[in-house]
Amino acid sequence: MKFIIIGCGRMGSGLARILTSHGHTITVVDKDRAAVERLEQSFQGRKIIGNGLERGVLLEAGIERTDGLAAVTNSDEANVVVARLARLFFQVPRVVARLYDPGKVEVYQRLGVQIVAPVPWAVNRFAELLSYSELEPVLSLGNGEVEIVEIEVPPLLIGRKVSAVTVPGEVYVIALGRGGKAFLPTPETVFQRDDSVHMAVSASSIERLRAMLGLR
Repeated sequence: MKFIIIGCGRMGSGLARILTSHGHTITVVDKDRAAVERLEQSFQGRKIIGNGLERGVLLEAGIERTDGLAAVTNSDEANVVVARLARLFFQVPRVVARLYDPGKVEVYQRLGVQIVAPVPWAVNRFAELLSYSELEPVLSLGNGEVEIVEIEVPPLLIGRKVSAVTVPGEVYVIALGRGGKAFLPTPETVFQRDDSVHMAVSASSIERLRAMLGLR
């Protein structure tokens, strides 16, 4: 797949390395020549020195033929402008933008742009790491509003059905691991000893889930 990255700071350069290692074709754009030149010599993608807000630069980067674009400059304003151009004018299928100010979330959502908000995500992750729990977070979605957690089935659930710990809009069992294999359960699936359980839970319902599982 072909991707464009606008911004070649730590996030942009790191994203370029990862996507390139996965076999994708990457074009990096930044108006700071020094930032672009800091990319390793092993980087096989295109490097364009220019302002990613300019239509001509975006065309040079191949925006009319790209599968996705990441706007990861250090300016929220620049990122939202690039995101608008990519989504509304060039109709890029996937657009992801870096966001520092949570107050601008609604603007991005109206555009249908996925956001990465480093500060809110980091705050939630710090809280997770400091407040150890038997509920092991494996993935945080959005800005931490939804967590995917993993747990070894507690004694309280053995012999009970998945439906016993399903709370619509708050808690869902999304996968079970049993005998070295994973599968998608139904509401009638019965928990067995040594099952591993993956659950999706809203952040506001973590304590409710802990109580349901008989955890301290």
